[in-house]
Amino acid sequence: MRERHLDIAVPEHLGEGLVAVQEGSHLDIDLKLESLHEGVLASGSVTGTADGECARCLAPVSLPVQVEFAELFGYPADEPFDHQLDGDLLDLEPVVRDAVVLSLPFQPECVDGCEDLDLGPGISLITADAEREKPVDGRWAALQGLVQDQDKTEER
Repeated sequence: MRERHLDIAVPEHLGEGLVAVQEGSHLDIDLKLESLHEGVLASGSVTGTADGECARCLAPVSLPVQVEFAELFGYPADEPFDHQLDGDLLDLEPVVRDAVVLSLPFQPECVDGCEDLDLGPGISLITADAEREKPVDGRWAALQGLVQDQDKTEER
C-alpha cells in the first residue's frame, strides 16, 4: 500500500452549468493505492473550490468541493475493467474528473441565502407569488365553485 498527497492545478474546466472548478485552480488529493489480486485499488478524497453563479440571484458563488472516490485499475487480462493499468502507470484524471463533476450542485445557491430578493418597492420574490392572483384554467373553472362552496361550509 502507498499513500500520497497531490496538489494539482486543474488542466481544464471541470463542470458544466452555473458552477464549475475553474481551469488553473488547485485540487488537493489524498490518495491511497492498494495492490489487489485483480489490479490496483485507487481510493482517496479530493478537496477544492468551485466557482460560479447562484441559480436564484446570479451573484458570484464559491462552493467547497469535498468528494471521495474509489476505482479498481485492472491488470491487462481477458476480463475487461473500466480502467486498466498501462504498464506501471494508472491515469487518475478521468476518475477525479468524474467524482468532482458529479458532486457539483445542478442549481447552486448563495451560502448566506438570497431567498428574499427585492423586485422593486415593497415586493420581494418570496411574497410575489403569494400576492399575485393566479389565472384559473378554463377547464377547471366549473370546479372552482365547488371549492368556494366548501370553504363557506367549513366557516360555519
